[in-house]
Amino acid sequence: MLNYKKYKRFETIKLKDRTWPDKEITSAPIWCSVDLRDGNQALVNPMTVEEKVEMFNLLVEIGFKEIEVGFPSASQIEFDFLRKLVDENMIPNDVTVQVLTQARPHLIERTFEALKDVKKAVVHIYNSTSILQRDVVFNMSKEEIKKIAVDGVKLVKEYADKFNGEIVLEYSPESFTGTEVEYALDVCQEVVDTWGAAPDRKVIINLPSTVEMDTPNVYADQIEWMGRNFKNRDSIIISVHPHNDRGTGVAAAELALLAGADRIEGTLFGNGERTGNVDVLNIAFNMFSHGVNPELNIEDIEKIIDVYERCCKIPVHIRHPYAGDLVFTAFSGSHQDAINKGIKKYKERDSDIWEVPYLPIDPSDLGRKYEALVRINSQSGKGGVAFVMEQYFGFKMPKLMHKEFASIIQGVSEEKGEVSADTIMDKFKEEYLEKESPFKLIKCRVSDESSEGNEVTRVNVKLLYRGEEMDIEAEGNGPIDSLKKALVKNNLVNTSILDYNEHSLGGGSEAKAAAYVKLKREDNGSETYGVGVDSNITLASVKAVFSAINRLYK
Repeated sequence: MLNYKKYKRFETIKLKDRTWPDKEITSAPIWCSVDLRDGNQALVNPMTVEEKVEMFNLLVEIGFKEIEVGFPSASQIEFDFLRKLVDENMIPNDVTVQVLTQARPHLIERTFEALKDVKKAVVHIYNSTSILQRDVVFNMSKEEIKKIAVDGVKLVKEYADKFNGEIVLEYSPESFTGTEVEYALDVCQEVVDTWGAAPDRKVIINLPSTVEMDTPNVYADQIEWMGRNFKNRDSIIISVHPHNDRGTGVAAAELALLAGADRIEGTLFGNGERTGNVDVLNIAFNMFSHGVNPELNIEDIEKIIDVYERCCKIPVHIRHPYAGDLVFTAFSGSHQDAINKGIKKYKERDSDIWEVPYLPIDPSDLGRKYEALVRINSQSGKGGVAFVMEQYFGFKMPKLMHKEFASIIQGVSEEKGEVSADTIMDKFKEEYLEKESPFKLIKCRVSDESSEGNEVTRVNVKLLYRGEEMDIEAEGNGPIDSLKKALVKNNLVNTSILDYNEHSLGGGSEAKAAAYVKLKREDNGSETYGVGVDSNITLASVKAVFSAINRLYK
């Protein structure tokens, strides 16, 4: 039995008059990518300098204006990477690089060496403030821990005053979620005052969920309480850096925005230590799905995935929100039918607002193709098969035909598992377009004539019946009725016509026509559809009749 009594909840805050539940996200936060630092340090094989450059360029292309490029005082490769960005003039004027350092004198000195000639940078210092780390890691009092932070800020300020460029201070009380909020405020306020923050010289106070310890609403309460109690809130940018230990990093970040956070630090696809950092793309797409501009260029998800997987050597999960291979794919028959109908209705309405069941956003807005929406297995239904035939191959099967063909494909899927679109089309050809037994059409001539003052259609058909060549003819009300009468007159078959549909396949002068005929055998009552394709619509309908009788009399 699970020893659940071994664990206890960290009691951190009781905020009875919270206001964040009544708010909504209406604009994008300041985004800061930490892929090159927090994300990179969690890789089995950290990025090379070349891979870091490729990732940096991707982040710039996506639109991040703040990018944490590493911990240059702790790693030579990260020092060299930052120098490469500077020396080769790779940092755009509108992008601010961010560097992380512990609040230690020799590390801060080395950090500023790495920043030489950078026009604008965020220097991010941190030290842990949590109850647990104060006790078991540092064995220090609250005042001693606060002094580490304040002394670090003083030293950064000294270097910043001499620096030939702009320096923005960021401070993180690491393990904020495990720190008493009153004490976290005390440390952060001292940092703000020591730096001399002002509305035109703001300091970033980053409140990380270094280890996710509670439900997202508790994190939101912590953020709202901090924002309320800073004495000079207009001089502070409140930043959040959620991790995903409880699997609710995205929710925690979104609720933190409702609670007053101005900025989010995270990574592409949530890469990071343990269960990862918060997934910036997930949050951005969530905003996008609510009609809010995320202010990131995320419309080519396939390119983002390609660079990410190559540089990080981590595959994006097939069920990853928005980006996974299967997130816009339906196997369930009822889901497929709803998607099929929803897309048709969306096109018919010509609406500016996307409303399709099971698809919170239009896959094409991410550079994804509609062809991947429906995949067929034994759980799929008639709507899914019909969708594949129309979207991939242009065959708009009559609604009454959906079940008939879907049952054929279900038999294949029960035997072989998932059925590809090409396999579905091959089966369609086999069942409807290529059957030539017992009847094979050789030649057909159709003419309109006058008979006893009435306009009639005459068909003359040459065919093979069980290997014997025959010529048959008859008059009737249109080519299909005439052909039916010719077959009856020659005692070949006796059927009645139940349904007829036709449409063009493709566009332009080279387009072909598809015809669908449903016939019923008069002797035993069996029914089926036949399909014909030809550049001549009349001949397509004749072929459809032969397709149907070959299925009825096979």
